[in-house]
Amino acid sequence: MKNTKTHSVEIYADGACSGNPGIGGYGAILRSADKEKELSGCEMHTTNNRMELLGVITALEAMKKPCRVRITTDSKYIVKGMTEWIDGWIKNNWKNSQKKDVLNKDLWERLLKASEPHDTEWVWIKGHNGHAENERCDELAREAIKKCRKSMIGKTS
Repeated sequence: MKNTKTHSVEIYADGACSGNPGIGGYGAILRSADKEKELSGCEMHTTNNRMELLGVITALEAMKKPCRVRITTDSKYIVKGMTEWIDGWIKNNWKNSQKKDVLNKDLWERLLKASEPHDTEWVWIKGHNGHAENERCDELAREAIKKCRKSMIGKTS
């Protein structure tokens, strides 16, 4: 077990995409004791899976010291990726079970690095099912998409 003392952090994260690929956003909540921080961001041309990953990555990268971390997400892609698939991908030089390149390798590597200092638990929950933090993260992701759209008004490609 990593040296995480007794400090615990809860991370909730979600991603959303308008079109897939399309304009995407992510939202995350970090909660520790009586502190809470919300994070969000967007990209103009991305996928839902990339936004799901960036929600978790951004939250982990915002942490300042090693902790016990529970990450709750509605993304089976992330939970299975980190608990079932990643060791095989690395062993097989970032090839999946079909011998194809793993999609989003850049973000998986970033997620590995961001999670490395922590004692991490990965929790999947059903999305859009009334889970308060998941609903808030979804709202943050959708607000980020709206901000991206507004920022593009009047700009040409």
